[in-house]
Amino acid sequence: MAQLVNPDLVRERSRASFDTGKLTAVLYGGPDEVTRKRRIEALALKDPDYTHEDLNYLCREDQYVAMLKKSLMAARKVRELGLSERDRDSYMDFLLDWRAGAVNLHRTMFTLTLQQQGNQEQRAKWLKLAEDFSILGSYLQTEMGHGTFLRGLETTATYDPSTQEFVLHSPTLTATKWWPGGLGLTVTHGVVMAQLYTQGQCMGPHMFILQLRSLDNHKPLPGIIIGDIGPKYGCNDGDNGFLRFHQVRIPRDNMLMRFAQVAEDGTYSMVLDPRLIYGTMVSMRVRLTEQSNFALARAVTIAVRYSCVRHQSELTPGEPEPQILEYQTQQYKLFPHLAAAYAFWFTVQTLQAHYEQVNSRLQEGDTSGLQEVHALSAGLKAFTSLAAHRGIDECRLACGGHGYSHASGLIYLLTSQAVIVTGEGEATVMLLQLARYLVKCYAKSQAGAKLPSTVSYLQTVQSAAVSGVTARDLNNFDVLTEAYQHRAARLVKDAAEGVRFKVVSEGQSESDAWNNSLVSLVKCAEAHSHFFVVKTFVEAVRRADVDDSARAALISLCQLYALHGICEQAGDFLQHGFLTGPDLPLARSQMCSLLSKVRSDAVPLVDAFDFHDQTLQSVLGRYDGRVYEHLYQWAKKSPLNKAQVHESYYRYLQPFLQQNRAKL
Repeated sequence: MAQLVNPDLVRERSRASFDTGKLTAVLYGGPDEVTRKRRIEALALKDPDYTHEDLNYLCREDQYVAMLKKSLMAARKVRELGLSERDRDSYMDFLLDWRAGAVNLHRTMFTLTLQQQGNQEQRAKWLKLAEDFSILGSYLQTEMGHGTFLRGLETTATYDPSTQEFVLHSPTLTATKWWPGGLGLTVTHGVVMAQLYTQGQCMGPHMFILQLRSLDNHKPLPGIIIGDIGPKYGCNDGDNGFLRFHQVRIPRDNMLMRFAQVAEDGTYSMVLDPRLIYGTMVSMRVRLTEQSNFALARAVTIAVRYSCVRHQSELTPGEPEPQILEYQTQQYKLFPHLAAAYAFWFTVQTLQAHYEQVNSRLQEGDTSGLQEVHALSAGLKAFTSLAAHRGIDECRLACGGHGYSHASGLIYLLTSQAVIVTGEGEATVMLLQLARYLVKCYAKSQAGAKLPSTVSYLQTVQSAAVSGVTARDLNNFDVLTEAYQHRAARLVKDAAEGVRFKVVSEGQSESDAWNNSLVSLVKCAEAHSHFFVVKTFVEAVRRADVDDSARAALISLCQLYALHGICEQAGDFLQHGFLTGPDLPLARSQMCSLLSKVRSDAVPLVDAFDFHDQTLQSVLGRYDGRVYEHLYQWAKKSPLNKAQVHESYYRYLQPFLQQNRAKL
């Protein structure tokens, strides 16, 4: 098949310094996992029932219908194929491309909430229905006026002991549930977060399950006002919806009661630690961090392959036009994002393992690690989603004019990633959640308390510059890790002591002091997240089960990621004296040297992500590199090209031109 592949890509792959397959195995957790992944993908790719329609040429309504059809078919197929829960999730993630349609939200947030927040009787009643897709559900938290600030939610659930029912109500316009996926047209049920009122007291936000539409004709039930919120910046094949309640009554046992209960007489009691309710949110943030990682890796794959196929201008007068990846500026645009994609890949694996350990203890009522993983997942979700969004857009810009086309696949990645930056916790809010945890941990460290592993470095915050060091090997992993640790520790210290100074010395209230320190607090959370990613990447490279050639490629990427961050955030590293002025030109020089190292393996490095063309959905990023042939064929499919003369000519253009000619 080599003759069918663009010669530029054949040449790039032939000179790889390492075995691409072995690096793929590292990324996916071993050869068996790669085999499993490809087997699952083949089930979807070889299934004749699936038609891979190009959503770019469909109107929004047709996009929704096409995705709904595909989603429901996928739900049916996983039952027919008898897939395990893990294989089922992989199959649907691949086939539905992580899109936030009804089935995806149903099998994540809706089902997960029932699993984690329902008591034994409720799980027995509802989970079977959900897992068999006898009902379809959505997760209804965000309102028109409030999102991540749960205490501010306005939807009420008032208990009526005379009927043993809760009355759900939307008392204001801003109490309207807004944004839940699948809500607009699709779902039959929802888990709703509302303020619980019983015996005249508000007990705070709690979760309730209720039916929204008739199972006979799909019409909204009495008191339910529901619909689609309209077109959005991305994800227009999904039906994000709105919902208002008008005195809707549901049975008492429709309150999810694993953590808290309301007795028949209205008495409220806690059953388990209320912090356990955060397990669902942490799970989603881990998933969104993974989604950001995949989106960035896909964008880099597209841009790197296209940059090897595209030839432009002259490097040497009279010589053929070079590949645009030969230009150092193109390498500088793309390779730091390639390095970030690898860094985030290993970070996601570490975060997932950490969450699974904590979650296994949560199931036994042990919340000891929840606060740490909650803060970490919030920070990493924000840090990686922002970095991925910026990286995807830079990849788009690096593809020039063709990057502007939907054919590139980059427009979809950019707009869908924009959703992740805000969804399930807006990035700044998430960073501030992490910052609050870091400030608390810093205070504990000053009191001599032992800290959790991810923040243990705060126990040895250096109060001054590192002394006696005049030159460093900035390619040394230990030096790079120490640099990021020092930066994070100092910025956390500055933020924490800045808040305290405003309270103690300036007499500001705690809330005013916090608000007047938000910029430094966000910065310390970003620095902590950045340190965690660098440290995780270094550890992953050191323990990777690969030969020397593959390890050398990973080392170059890891060094590039860390040095690029130092150059981009130079002020932070200089501010506290860890680096000095002469260190920066050296860092930039070493970073540029690494660009040329990565250049020789750029295509094999993106090939190692093992993305099928069906996943990339990009004319520019095709594995075969036949960009121009397929770009031409893609354009010819435009509905505007169905007729040689479009009907608009006869309706508007022809009379306009004829009228003007008659005046001549």
